[in-house]
Amino acid sequence: MVSTFLEVEAKFAVDQDAAVPSFEELGAVETTHHHSLSAIYYDTRDLRLTRSKVTLRRRTGGGDEGWHLKLPSAQGRLELGAPLGEEPRDGQIEVPEELLAQIRSIVRSHELIPIAQVDNERTEITIANEDSSPIAEFCDDHVTASSLLLGGSSRSWREWEIELAGDLPGTEEGTELIAQASELLRAAGARTSDSPSKLVAALGASLHTAPVPAYLAQQVDPDSAAGAVVRALKANRDKMVEYDPKVRRDEWDSVHQMRVATRELRSHLQTFDGVLAGEPVRIILDELKMLAGLLGKARDAEVVEERFAWLIDSDDSGLISEDERAQILGAMNTEYQRAHRHVVAALNSPRYLNLLEQIDALLANPPVITREESAHSTATSPDDMEHVMAASLDKAFASLRKRHKKAVRNWENKDLSLHEREDYFHDMRKAAKKLRYSAEAVHEATGLKTRKVFKACKQMQSTLGDFQDAVTSRDRIAHLAQQHRRHGRDTFALGMLYQRERELGLKALKSYEEDYARIAAAYKQLGRKK
Repeated sequence: MVSTFLEVEAKFAVDQDAAVPSFEELGAVETTHHHSLSAIYYDTRDLRLTRSKVTLRRRTGGGDEGWHLKLPSAQGRLELGAPLGEEPRDGQIEVPEELLAQIRSIVRSHELIPIAQVDNERTEITIANEDSSPIAEFCDDHVTASSLLLGGSSRSWREWEIELAGDLPGTEEGTELIAQASELLRAAGARTSDSPSKLVAALGASLHTAPVPAYLAQQVDPDSAAGAVVRALKANRDKMVEYDPKVRRDEWDSVHQMRVATRELRSHLQTFDGVLAGEPVRIILDELKMLAGLLGKARDAEVVEERFAWLIDSDDSGLISEDERAQILGAMNTEYQRAHRHVVAALNSPRYLNLLEQIDALLANPPVITREESAHSTATSPDDMEHVMAASLDKAFASLRKRHKKAVRNWENKDLSLHEREDYFHDMRKAAKKLRYSAEAVHEATGLKTRKVFKACKQMQSTLGDFQDAVTSRDRIAHLAQQHRRHGRDTFALGMLYQRERELGLKALKSYEEDYARIAAAYKQLGRKK
């Protein structure tokens, strides 16, 4: 059984002879306990977890002894806990699978080894409100720690921690309490800690002598076109790995964000094919397409479920009953849960882990096109970063303009089905995404002022995103209607929703021409060839 909670705390260094202050102005001191804690921290030999700001430890002593995994979070750190299990034998450990799954995208097949031991004599004070409900815990820690890495050493220190309790983590009230407690502790002699965690303090200088993962090493000139592309790809790769555990936990918007990172990585590889190319790129493109497809199915189901709820709840006709609402939303939730299970199964597969290894291998040794290889297709040297990157921008705009013409030309073509005509706008949205990603990468690499192009593409994505959401929702409504008819159920409510989505889709398209004109004007201002 895994326990999960959001850890929000403030940590301070303090002298050995400092006196613990009174906490009366924060609340009543409910309990005081002393614990002898001993923790072994684990990581790969090249410290992949530590470099990702993730910690994995097995700790004995105290009220929460067991395995603890701490992951970065926007509001603090997310801590997952699992029982101790059996004692390690002959140095062999068995990390609970429910925790290991959360770090599989980082650790992969690399062995986990002990990297530090942290022993701690802790005095823990629970602070409560007027209802005797815990609001914070203060810890006075006397720490002795040793790095188990090559060249590691031991050291001792004292630190104070104040951590929110109950429902306060992630709230404004909690933020205010932490600020108030921090002021109180500073007045008692506390100072900002030089180290972000006990683990980093324990590792000391040995942190900097450990092997570095190959994908982090700079293999190309950072001022070259290849260097700029590799930086963009690494940002996408890091976002994929960051959202992997969030998708597994089914956090809100996680599927969407991982899909965005996957598609942006694929888009960059396609757009900057004048910089990087070869068999490794082709293989990664194919695998990313597969992964994006699985994430897309889950995302579509998620969007449609949310959209159905909004459509039904905003309907004021009174013709959709609670039973019909429950049936419709239940069907979409079932579809989402099924799609999410398929995604998690894919994330646990050797194929996905191999994809991550392939991406890291590409970052470690980028297949940069040589001057000779590019000579047959362009007069621009691949070493000239600004020209190469801007040429990729031109290519992305040319593709967008071509798709725009097709979408406009075929919208009134009655020889095509409605779906065929709508698909041209879906293609246009994908082209706008590619141009947006390209504009962002080019700006960061060269300083070319592409912000207006970026913003215009973002607006187009929003417009066509609303349109595509309506189309996707309409398709699911039609599918549900077929199912209802087969089971002899009334389809009137679904018909109402279908027509509503048809109208919303057409409404979204009204700003399309204006959005395209804004993109074209922004691109023209760059002074690029059309």
